Amino acid sequence: MSYPVLICDDSALARKQMARSLPASLNADITFAVHGLDALEQLEANTFKLMFLDLTMPELDGFGTLEEIGKRGIDIPVVVVSGDIQPKAKERVMALGARAFIQKPIDKEALKAVLRELVEVASQPQIMTPVSVELPVLKRRDIYMEVANVSIGRAADALARHFDVFVHLPLPNVNIFEVSELHMALRDLAENDQVSGVCQGFSGEGIAGEALVLLSDSSVTDLKKLMKVPADSEELEELELLMDVSNILVGSFLNGLGEQSEVRFFQSSPVLLGQHISIDSVINSTSGSFTKTMTFEVSYNIDGTSIRCDLLFMFVDESLPLLDNKLSYLMEDF
Repeated sequence: MSYPVLICDDSALARKQMARSLPASLNADITFAVHGLDALEQLEANTFKLMFLDLTMPELDGFGTLEEIGKRGIDIPVVVVSGDIQPKAKERVMALGARAFIQKPIDKEALKAVLRELVEVASQPQIMTPVSVELPVLKRRDIYMEVANVSIGRAADALARHFDVFVHLPLPNVNIFEVSELHMALRDLAENDQVSGVCQGFSGEGIAGEALVLLSDSSVTDLKKLMKVPADSEELEELELLMDVSNILVGSFLNGLGEQSEVRFFQSSPVLLGQHISIDSVINSTSGSFTKTMTFEVSYNIDGTSIRCDLLFMFVDESLPLLDNKLSYLMEDF
């Protein structure tokens, strides 16, 4: 007898990894959903014995999906599988009724432990009928989106633990830009006229680039309040705060990327691009660095504040074949 399972994740790579990770002994009959609204439609129309749920998704995220499952009285054990590994994220999903939490990239031993707890095993051996499932076809961008998603989750976790806050994680943007397009993207990032910017170079096994951390002036003010820094403190204390945030975000993101690509990245000390300056001044400081680049971009928002921190990773064009090669295992069947 087959075991109906619903896998909900906007990432084609994550859906494939989850499906491939389920043990053959489960005899899973798998249905995919690409966001929370899609999952709720599937849950209303079909009966499932187990659901795997991502958190960071378009349309309706995992938190909202869990809330709706509870409101609608849908009885199904839900296992959250996410790159958002903040302690407060785990507490929130368990309070919303999730039965277990597994962090990405998925560990098969952790999955087996969860299945042993949640799946009823028949006392008599059963004859299994193989169930086929059409796995997602992966594209290059699917790989980079999921790799970025896991890495930004590592950075959010480090920021959340450092400041004891909950960080809202949107979907990352992954693009290959010409330099003029990069400048347009930077302008879109800056909601306010005045920002403070920090830049850090990074490299590892020939893969190199720059990370840019931007904080609007209002975000800097709120961050100082969060850290109980006097509002009339000197610029030096504000600068230390900026450097601190940059080191946390860039270092933890690179650790997440390095784990997935098996590359040890080294980062340079943060360099101040300017405080309370226009975004055009930031753009001018990056004009000579790139002609073409792949970027990972994300905006972190801290719960209960107006703090928004924009993080942009820019890889030099020559690094892309090397990074492709390091991540090529994700394209393979396993």
